[in-house]
Amino acid sequence: MKVGAKRNHQPFNKVLTTGWGGSSLCGWHHSSGGPPVTNHPRALDALAAADAAELEAILLEICSSPRWAAAVAKARPWPDRSALLAANAAAMESLTVGDLHDAMAGHARIGEPKAGDATSEREQAGVQGVDQALLDELHRANAAYEAKFGHVFLICATGRTAATMLAALRERYPNDPAAEAEIVRGELRKINDIRINRLLDKS
Repeated sequence: MKVGAKRNHQPFNKVLTTGWGGSSLCGWHHSSGGPPVTNHPRALDALAAADAAELEAILLEICSSPRWAAAVAKARPWPDRSALLAANAAAMESLTVGDLHDAMAGHARIGEPKAGDATSEREQAGVQGVDQALLDELHRANAAYEAKFGHVFLICATGRTAATMLAALRERYPNDPAAEAEIVRGELRKINDIRINRLLDKS
């Protein structure tokens, strides 16, 4: 089972379509009829200008670790996209094992994307429509991994097929918990990078 407290936030795709004071990061216009805050640097500026509570909610949809969200928020105003991605990397490096568990709690089990969550379904597109026998193997491997490590198997699933994710799971299963935690840290950083870029680019 997943480790970490369950948090009730809007799905990430809902946050992407929620505006701040009449504007948003998804191409919606200011209430005054001004230009949309869609692409860098305007989307980045809008993110940096959000109040503390709004920014926390958005960052927690990227990564559900409160420590990560606080560290990234503390690094603002990010001068450019690279600075925001660097803040993600630095924040990930600062996380304890417990914080990593908090971050993993926001992710669905591989092979079981969250129904109705566009982000989860998009990131796990590689498992859609695959042979049931392969899905069954993935489910069994997930169960064995979770029994050993106490948390979901976490991998950056974007662009991966079900077969390659199953192979990665089997390759990582012999790891000790400390080694696996460092791999998880790297996978979370990659996932966060993808979500941050999507947040800044989505129109």
